[in-house]
Amino acid sequence: MGKEAAMKNKLDDESVIAYLKANPEFFDTHPDALPPIEQGNGVVDFQQRMLERLKSDKSKAQRLQRELIENVRANMNNQSRIQTAVLTVLEAESFEEFIEVVTQHLPVVLDVDTINLVIESTSKEIPFINQAGIRFAKVGTVTKWLSTGDALLQDNINGHEELFGPGAGLVKSHALVRLEISADTPAGIIAFGSRDPEAFQPNHAVDQIGFLAQVVERCFRIWLGIQA
Repeated sequence: MGKEAAMKNKLDDESVIAYLKANPEFFDTHPDALPPIEQGNGVVDFQQRMLERLKSDKSKAQRLQRELIENVRANMNNQSRIQTAVLTVLEAESFEEFIEVVTQHLPVVLDVDTINLVIESTSKEIPFINQAGIRFAKVGTVTKWLSTGDALLQDNINGHEELFGPGAGLVKSHALVRLEISADTPAGIIAFGSRDPEAFQPNHAVDQIGFLAQVVERCFRIWLGIQA
């Protein structure tokens, strides 16, 4: 074989390899292109390998499909819970009942273990004391937990007393959402705590609990007679 022919074959081989690397699904759709190779003595049966891969891909697709269905069902369930929570909050007939609904009734509706309204206070006499369902915290607590963000979800944690008070020992994951009641009121957080260490995870969406937090903000303004 001449030098030019050898170079041509080399280029052809390289082209084929490059094409197969760029199109890894080629043998999935063209299994007949694989030559029958007898298995034994460490020789790989490529056809058998491709059949196994096709079966694996099918199993993977079925698993992903099941996960998608489960996620859709979970999202629908969560959405239903949030809608019920919003209606429950709106049905409160007094400010005291509103606070009770958020801190005592919503944990049952949302299937979490505790919900706390954490409001910063400048008074040195009442930091971290639960008063009428509201936990007062030191100034700077909101920034400490949320920095400049609107929400924080953490899993596999130990609950913190400044957020959850005596119930902190139960909390193994939490979702913290900023409360912006008005420009003239202290900063706040609505804190959701669960004993399930994976109930709230950093990659979870926060749009639904964020919407609930906005409803709580507006209810605060209505009951306290203040503007945003």
